[in-house]
Parts: sequence; C-alpha cells; structure tokens
Amino acid sequence: MCGIYGSVNLAGAPLRDPAAILQMELALWHRGPDTGGHLEATDAILGSRRLSIVDLSTEANQPFSSPDGKVWIVCNGEIYNAPELRRRYATQGYPFRTDHNDVEPILPLYLEHGEDAIGRLDGMFGLAIWDQRTRRLILARDRAGEKPLFFSEQGGELRFASEIQALLGARDTLPAISKAALSDYLTLGYCTAPRTMFSGIGKLEAGHLLVADRDGLHARRYWDPMDFAAIESVAGPAEILDAFGQSVERQLVADVPVGIFTSGGVDSSLIAAEAVRFRPPDSVRTFAVSFESPSFDESLWATRVAKLLGTRHHSIHADEAALHRALDHVSAEMAEPLGDPAILPSYLLAEAASEEVKVVLSGEGADELFGGYPTYLGHLWAERFQRLPAPLRHAVRSAVRRLPVANRKVSLSFLARRFVDEAERETLDRHIAWFGALGPDADQVGVEYSQPPLAETWARLDAAAHPVKQTMIFDMLTYLAENLLTKVDRATMLASIEVRAPFLDRLMMELALRQPLRTGVSNVSTKVALKRAAIERLPREVVYRRKRGLSVPVSEWLNGGLRGEVDALFDRERLRRQGLLHPEPIHRLLSEHRAGRADNGRKLWPLFVLQRWHRRWFDD
Repeated sequence: MCGIYGSVNLAGAPLRDPAAILQMELALWHRGPDTGGHLEATDAILGSRRLSIVDLSTEANQPFSSPDGKVWIVCNGEIYNAPELRRRYATQGYPFRTDHNDVEPILPLYLEHGEDAIGRLDGMFGLAIWDQRTRRLILARDRAGEKPLFFSEQGGELRFASEIQALLGARDTLPAISKAALSDYLTLGYCTAPRTMFSGIGKLEAGHLLVADRDGLHARRYWDPMDFAAIESVAGPAEILDAFGQSVERQLVADVPVGIFTSGGVDSSLIAAEAVRFRPPDSVRTFAVSFESPSFDESLWATRVAKLLGTRHHSIHADEAALHRALDHVSAEMAEPLGDPAILPSYLLAEAASEEVKVVLSGEGADELFGGYPTYLGHLWAERFQRLPAPLRHAVRSAVRRLPVANRKVSLSFLARRFVDEAERETLDRHIAWFGALGPDADQVGVEYSQPPLAETWARLDAAAHPVKQTMIFDMLTYLAENLLTKVDRATMLASIEVRAPFLDRLMMELALRQPLRTGVSNVSTKVALKRAAIERLPREVVYRRKRGLSVPVSEWLNGGLRGEVDALFDRERLRRQGLLHPEPIHRLLSEHRAGRADNGRKLWPLFVLQRWHRRWFDD
C-alpha cells in the first residue's frame, strides 16, 4: 500500500520542472509514512510513498524496474494473486529481487502480455507502468475502484498521483472549478469519474486502463460488470461461503497486524466470523464506533458479536468534539469535497485502529452486490404504488405529509415522506432523488447547473434487466466506486492504514453479479442469498436485524454546534460573491430545517461541506 506519483513527457523532451514533480511525494506522505523512492530520467519520473505491509524489507521499496531497466512500475494497493504469479515466473527464470513482494510479479506479467496483463490481476490497485521501449504510459485502476488514480496534462506532460493535492502542488496555478463536476456533486454528494472538481484534472474510472503515447490518451474498460450480470446463475449458501472464505483468507495475508471494522451488522460480522476460522480469535482485533444518539449507535451489537466470536474488541466514542476534530482534519487534507458525513467516524475509527494495526477489513460492496439497501425495496413498492387509483395515492400522500418530522436516523416519517414524494418518478430520477444529495433540487441551487450525464451510465445497463437490478449495478458503478470507496480510502489513508474489502474480491463480485434479483431483493427482504449463507456462521438476530449503516447526526449538529459556522458559510452576500450557488433555495432549506418543518440535514450537509472546501482552496 502506498501513494504513487509521476510525470512523463511522451514526446521524449525533458520534463519541464522535475523538482516540482518530486515535491508531489510530500503531499502523499500520509499514504506511505514508512519510506519513499523514485526512478528518474530526463523525460520521466515515477515515485511512491510506502506503507510497508507485505514484505517489509528495503528490497521491496518501489518503484520496480524490469531486468533491462526499460520498464518501470509503481502500484498503490495489494495484488492477491501475486503468489501464483511469482511461482509461475520464478520457474521461467525471472530474476526477482524480492522473495514475496506483491507488486514485483506484475512486471513479468506485463512483459508477457502487455496491457492485457491488467485483466489478469486480482486485487485492489491504482498503478502506473512506464514502458520506455514503446514510450507508453499505462495507468490502471482496480475493478471496483477501491484505489484512486488521478491524472492531468500540463505542458506536454502527463502527470498522475493517488490524490489530487499532489497534482495541485505541482501546478503553476490552481485550476478552475469544473461546472460538470459541481453538477454531479450537487445532485449526488460526490463527483463521478472521469471528472473531478478541478478542470483539467481527471480521475480514472474503476475497471479501466488508460494508455498514453504519442497518439494521445486512450481509455478503455478491461472489466465490465454487465458481462456477468447478463448470465444468471444461482449460488447456494455453501458456494457463497466458500467464495467468501477464500476472499477473507487471501485478504488476511500481511506481514503486519490486521483488524476489522465492525458495526454488528451482517456484512462486517460475517467478515469477522470468517476471520476467526483462519486466525486465533484473540489475535483478531475488531473496531467499532459509538455515538451519543441511540438511533445512530450500533456499538452494543458490535460488542455482542465480538464477544460471541472471541475477538479483541475496541469501541471508539464519536462525541461532537471528536467529530468536529475529524471534520477539521478531513476538510484540511482532502482536495475534493465529499458529502457523506460517514467519513468523519470512519476517520476516527482508522485513527484509533492505527495504534494497533496497519490493515483493516471492511464490508464495503455487500449492499450493492447482494441488494442490501432499503431503497431497492422502495423501487419494488413504488411500482405497486403507481398501480393504485389516483384518489388513493393522493390520500396516502396527504396522510404521510401530516406525520411529525423526526431527526432520528432513518425515521419512519423520513422514509415515508421520501417514498410518497418520489414514488411516481421514472426509475433513475427516483433513485437519484432517494439516494442522492439534493437530487431534483440540485438544478435550483446551482447557478450554472447542467444535468450530469448519469443517463449515459444508466443507458449502458442491460435494458432487459429488472429496474432494481439496474439500480444495483448503477450504484456499483457510481455510489460504491466514487462515494463509499473514496470515503474509506481517504479516511484510512489519512490515518496511514490500509483497508481491504473482501466482498470486492474478483471471485465474489462475479459470483454476486450473476445472481438473479430474487436472491437479493424480494418483497420485504434484502440481501436474501447472503443472509441465507450468513446464518451458517452467525445468530439469526444478527443476520436479520434492521440495517442502519454508519452515519452522523448531522441534522441536530447543523442546528447546534455548527450553527454559527453554517450561518457564516451560507451568508447570502458570500454566496453571491462566490457565484456558484443561489442563496435563496439554500436559505429556504435552512429555514425549514431550523423551524422543524422538514429534516433537510441530508441536503444541507453536502452544501456545508462544499462551502468548507471552497473556503479551503479558493478563499484562503
């Protein structure tokens, strides 16, 4: 695990400012505090910061080069099939300089297969390969998007880095805000690849590689979830558990201590249950977060599961002071806004875990792959709601809107209001309204709002598939890759620990994608197939308890401890000078929220984060 960076002049001319490129390393220090290194030629630099996890020797420091010195590689992540690759190429006489590093075997694989080598890797990665023989730079990102990779062209050079701030530090001027990315953000609460919030800086999409040469930049998808979703195949509990056990076993491999982020829910609990099958229970460290608000706190369930499995459990309390400290740190260190407040407790968890471990396993991906979100049930029931007589639909809407507003996490009134307000929209519009940030209100708030091209992503999905299956894959391509995995990568890397997601193992993803809808979402049930498998390892009350998910009581916070800062950042004159957002719609949302007429916390929080980001990068 590390942070990578570099720059290549594809025409062969000397790099314009090598010193600025080498300074990129400083912006990535938190991703790899153990050591750093780089290879340098007149026309190319590849460098890294290393968090030592597999093979702690100095021989494993990156970059690596081929035996003739003509091919260089840097890689951020972990390659889980590296042992098999190493055995294969060792028998062919490849002169490895390390005995079990996971990045070095990529080189002989590339020498044999060229860019097609990327599709033969199992793992999480953002990598760069510079081939001096063909003057090609290859950038690649893993199938799910666990690891990030950003790039920009400047002065005839192609630059890349694991985080945007490294690229910003090497530029002469700060780029302008991308209006398209801003539209993404207002609608969803995050930016979708290939765009970022900065014009001229791109983000490689999950499952893609980019080849840069004298002819320009050419991006292509090397792995497509639709290839597997189009072939339905039911996997029983034994097959699911076997695949998942293999994934957990592979992802426990490390030369440093490994922990698990737990919530007491079925996903993280199943990871822990599998982990204690391969490791002594008292060597498995589990970490959970607790909140003061009972509707947000799941720590008792996490503690219960830990006691059942015998793990060494740690509970980290996220009171308002701790969350505010996390907010300040994350806001200062992230170069792109992220409207998901769960990044704050995620950082606190990572910070605490870093005292004992360098690697943690987490449950990201299970909901998208196995149909875990209540939103998916909402789509099923929306189809039925639309078939009701119009007078009855009107009566239901009127009754729901009279329910009292509650600031509890995912209250019944909140869910019911969102359902009736959006149930009659088209599937994509309804999904964005339910799952996004401002959703349909985004076009009213943004001064230069342009509808983000989400329809393009939706259009490439299998039109014959059930709409709910479409939303699951849509979420995998967007919400999972660019929100959840961005959140967990930044939160953990700021604390200098690596996170691995066993549900996003290649075998698990392909198995899950082939499952028909009924094995995921059915009537009033979610994650049907996964829960049937999990019941073999966990108590029924853990497997079938109500889903909550990690979040923060932002609705109360915006009216309480953050009230003064909210008022300052949403000042009408400030917003007018800024020229990005219309003041009046924001103040209507804020007024409703303050008066208790509506719970607008989920809409206001991304706007608050955006304003903090703008102050950090453009106002200071």
